Amino acid sequence: MERRRDGQVAKSPTAVLGELPALVVLDRLPVPVLAIAEDGAIVFANETFADMVGYSADALRELHFHQIFHTLPADESAVSVMRAHEELVVELLHRDGSIVRARMSKSALRRGSDPVALATFQDLTERLWLDEL
Repeated sequence: MERRRDGQVAKSPTAVLGELPALVVLDRLPVPVLAIAEDGAIVFANETFADMVGYSADALRELHFHQIFHTLPADESAVSVMRAHEELVVELLHRDGSIVRARMSKSALRRGSDPVALATFQDLTERLWLDEL
C-alpha cells in the first residue's frame, strides 16, 4: 500500500477523477464551455468562454441567451435553438460589440428532456476573417 507524506493513501487516477465535481472539470477545460437553460439563462460559462466574449464568468451568468447569440431566434426555447444549430458556426456578441464567430458542438446533454444545453466552442473569428480577405 502506497502512502503519501501526509499519511493519506494514494488514490488511483480513476478514483481522483470520479471524485471531481462536474463543474470543477468543466471550469478547468481549456476550451470554451457554455450551458444554457430553456428560458435562456446562462447557467454556466467557464473562464475560457468568458474570455472569448470579453466578460468575466460571473458577469456572463447575469446575461441571457439572446444577449450573446444575437442572431439566433429569441422566441423559442434556448435549448431547442442551440440543438438546431449544433456543429454550425454561430455569431456571438463580444462585450465590445464585435462579432465572435465560433463553431458550436453538439450538446453534451442529449436527452430530449434535458432542460439544459451544454456545448463547447471553437473560436474561428480570425481564421474566417483571413479567409474573407
